[in-house]
Amino acid sequence: MKLYVPICILFLPFVFLISCKDSNHTTVLKENGKAEISTIVTSFGPKGMVRNIRQDKNGNILIASFQGIFRYNGKSFTNLTSNIKSPSFWDVLEDKKGNLWFASRDSGVYYYKQKSFKYYTTKDGLASNQVTSIYEDKAGNIWFATGGGASRYDGKTFRNFTTKNGLSSNSVTSIMEDRTGKLWFGTREEPCFYDGKEFTAFKKINGKPFYNVWSIIEDRKGNIWFGGSILKDRKGQKGDTLVLEYGLWRYDGHTYTKVSDKGTSIILQDKKGNIWTTGAVKPNGYWAFSRYDEKTLYDKNPKVTEIFTLKGMGMLCGILEAKDGSIWFGSLACVYRYDGTTITQF
Repeated sequence: MKLYVPICILFLPFVFLISCKDSNHTTVLKENGKAEISTIVTSFGPKGMVRNIRQDKNGNILIASFQGIFRYNGKSFTNLTSNIKSPSFWDVLEDKKGNLWFASRDSGVYYYKQKSFKYYTTKDGLASNQVTSIYEDKAGNIWFATGGGASRYDGKTFRNFTTKNGLSSNSVTSIMEDRTGKLWFGTREEPCFYDGKEFTAFKKINGKPFYNVWSIIEDRKGNIWFGGSILKDRKGQKGDTLVLEYGLWRYDGHTYTKVSDKGTSIILQDKKGNIWTTGAVKPNGYWAFSRYDEKTLYDKNPKVTEIFTLKGMGMLCGILEAKDGSIWFGSLACVYRYDGTTITQF
């Protein structure tokens, strides 16, 4: 599917990712301010953009939204960030020690432990205060995808990786470690991986680069799946209209296979092997929450079912498979749960 899209449209979901000065250094973290968390319990979930959804070790659903970080225990919602000014968040993560990390839209990272929090910003060594996602690697390092590069925190110091180190773009969207230990980075330009020594960008297809990759996963067979587009051409006097080919892609280490023409922003593989995605099917058309059937996943034309759609300027975001098998997904207005039969809007 070839589409002509003005650059300004592509930046709508990312208007808060302001570019920052490149940095490439290791900074010793200094103790900063602590504050007690005051919580508000409600029967309603967030009534605004839900960017990502996780589940903690106790089974609670953690929701990162532009109205704060919410925790759902199956009966009620607790806003963990009710006393934070302008509590807009892109992601939440519970680390292996049980501590929570909050990725904010423009205020850095909040670290939540024992009902109090610390916050880390560029002054402490973070690459940028715009943090889109958080990832913990096998060694226990916490990685932050930011608008100024990728930051790695080892418990004491931050180390930042930027284009100066070989990263494809300083606007990083997602981070994932595969079974071999390589770290994969989705960026606003080409995706790439890091083997601990150097970065390698994805190869171009017919001379055209991948562009704007927001999600990368490894499937059960070791293939890398990513949603993005191919930058076919630039039009207009200033080159401000991009000709893009959207899709869902699979990479087996040698070959790129286009699985679908559907626009894909977030990807998840469930316990049964099905692939779930959210994404815009076409510009200014509709957004779809879709399932690719595990039995036909590697066929030439896999079976795909649109479970839920939003028309107009709607938007569908993060996806979670809960321990009970239900699938949660976010939107511009709220969070949803799909139990295989019924979609519940919170």
